[in-house]
Amino acid sequence: MSLDIPQHILDSLTDVDMPRLGREPELAERLSVAGHGLPVFSAGALVVGSGAAGLRAAVELKRRGVDVAILTQSAWGGTSACSGSDKQTLHTANTSDQGDNYRDMAAAIRAGGAMDEDTAYVEAVGSARAMASLQFLGLPLPQDRLGGTLRYKTDHDEVGRATSCGPRTSRLMVKVLAQEAIRLGIPVFNQMTAVRILRGEGGDVLGLVALRAKERGDGNPLGAVFFRAPVLVLAAGGPGELYRDSVFPNGCFGSLGLALEAGLDLVNLTESQFGIGTRREGFPWNLSGTYVQVIPHIYSVDAAGTEHHFLADYYRSTQELASNVFRKGYQWPFHATRMLDFGSSLVDLAIFHEGALGRRVFMDFNRNPLPVPGDLPFDLGRLDADVAAYLRKSGADQALPIDRLRHMNPLAIELYRRYKVDIAAEPLEFAVNNQHMNGGIAVDVWGQSSVPGIYAVGEAAGTHGVTRPGGAALNAGQVFGIRVAEHIAGSGRTAQPAAGDPAAALQQALAAIEAVARADSPLTLRGVRQEVQARMSEKAGILCAPDEVRAALAEAHRLNAEIRQHGIRLDRPSELARLVQWQQMALASEAVLAALDFYIAQGGGSRGARAIRDPAGSGLPMAKAGPLEAYRFRAESPAHRGEQIVARLAGGKIGLSVRPNRGSDAAERPFFERDWPAWLTGAIYAPGDAR
Repeated sequence: MSLDIPQHILDSLTDVDMPRLGREPELAERLSVAGHGLPVFSAGALVVGSGAAGLRAAVELKRRGVDVAILTQSAWGGTSACSGSDKQTLHTANTSDQGDNYRDMAAAIRAGGAMDEDTAYVEAVGSARAMASLQFLGLPLPQDRLGGTLRYKTDHDEVGRATSCGPRTSRLMVKVLAQEAIRLGIPVFNQMTAVRILRGEGGDVLGLVALRAKERGDGNPLGAVFFRAPVLVLAAGGPGELYRDSVFPNGCFGSLGLALEAGLDLVNLTESQFGIGTRREGFPWNLSGTYVQVIPHIYSVDAAGTEHHFLADYYRSTQELASNVFRKGYQWPFHATRMLDFGSSLVDLAIFHEGALGRRVFMDFNRNPLPVPGDLPFDLGRLDADVAAYLRKSGADQALPIDRLRHMNPLAIELYRRYKVDIAAEPLEFAVNNQHMNGGIAVDVWGQSSVPGIYAVGEAAGTHGVTRPGGAALNAGQVFGIRVAEHIAGSGRTAQPAAGDPAAALQQALAAIEAVARADSPLTLRGVRQEVQARMSEKAGILCAPDEVRAALAEAHRLNAEIRQHGIRLDRPSELARLVQWQQMALASEAVLAALDFYIAQGGGSRGARAIRDPAGSGLPMAKAGPLEAYRFRAESPAHRGEQIVARLAGGKIGLSVRPNRGSDAAERPFFERDWPAWLTGAIYAPGDAR
């Protein structure tokens, strides 16, 4: 049996056209600063980024009467609109059967540690509201005939709180939110790169400087634009360019360097997410879910063209091998402990090792896994009980992986076909890639950073802990987009223009940009990019050695010192924005390595994204032939789950400290008559407990 879904339905969920932008307001105002004639735009609040989280914040601000504008490097061009997986997940409270317990959901969200309890509860209790409003805007989440939202289990999810529109879930989210933003008349400034946040002498937010090529001219050689606003919402996504081996779309820089230079606190920079996916040189995409649940044959090819059935060197039987390939579907991110006991992350380790040998790795949907030598051949009747039950319930009893995939998720095939890759006809090359930054800008329960007036949402915000259920990031961006808007509107900050004369801050910002762009620098844009990305992929990937991390940090510090001294060579004026972004990415790289080195020096062990290699470690992965001593790793210290590492740039140095997770009293319950006045008066927006 196979699903018979009409082609036009597959097309509608795969080819998602985005709305056209409205007309951009004219930049009629001009400000002269140090010989630069800068166009100026004023708003009550400025959102940086046009992904699902940023659009949600902008829409909710506009609905609350806030004068808001959006600044974006590439409208509808970030990770929300351009990346995903087999059936990209939105993780929300389960409302399809017997309902959900928000505190249980919050506990699941923060189960990996290093996450604030109050933030987890905010994400849990806000999830139903965020999902319902997306459905109201037209997001086609699937339902059963009685109106319940269809659900399934995803990684770090034992309840089944996941739902999906298919591989383009986040793109569809961007579409419905973009349509609403356009309907509301929110100005969108496209092809703008935010490069410097401006603060007055007293620390008040004045706005930011952006660069745009078409603004460049004799009177404005940098192409700079000043956006005057007392409130900024950073929603520019994660630092996708940080790693060479990355599944992010090209050009995703995020705003960590921008935030560091503005004096904002960052948290949990040690925590990322890695998993298998196709390389960014072609069509970057995560290979979670049904891509591996149909159990394709995975093999590598060496320089001579010889195939290697390398997973057979790790697993003891064909059944064990096939079952763990399947489990990568819902245990998709690499996790150190899953390398033990012949678990599913042994697959990641094996793939990583093949790459280190210079071999290319493929999955073939037209072949079942080859047998482990000396064992029986692959058979759907010989699988671990959990795997067999899932496939049986799905009706996936077809003979070949491609037929099982066509039955379980035909959209997964259609998606690659759109990018000229026919996985029904040819093997698919893939690798272990960086996929998500779980850390980021430190925020409170309203999304406000350590600097009043600056907020962060989406992947820019460091709201995640060590691990999280799949799809929780999409939910967090929506929930905090709403929360940010509520706080900004409730605070009244946007009713007053940005305080202070921006001339001095603007002059400093322009001078800083000019100091980076040098005509005679020995550093090139390409060289900085290659150095940063190679160092992060090779020394800060899924396997880390303490001495190598320490050496990588020293190299990153040296590079930033050279950039401060010599700048980066500007070969073409059109490269200026990219040049500044790579200067900031080099700074972000040093911050990540500094936090990782600090964590390891404090006795930090293996958790989440990374295994900390240690010859005295208690974690020892096993392969069919015996222990893998080269990959022995240090266990996590339970105490580290209750704290977060904070990074801040001051005096040109990255300072690091530790703070405990914020708590949440599970025994405390709201009481209507007692708590209503705080909402009516706006006291709930005050810092701390303002019940």
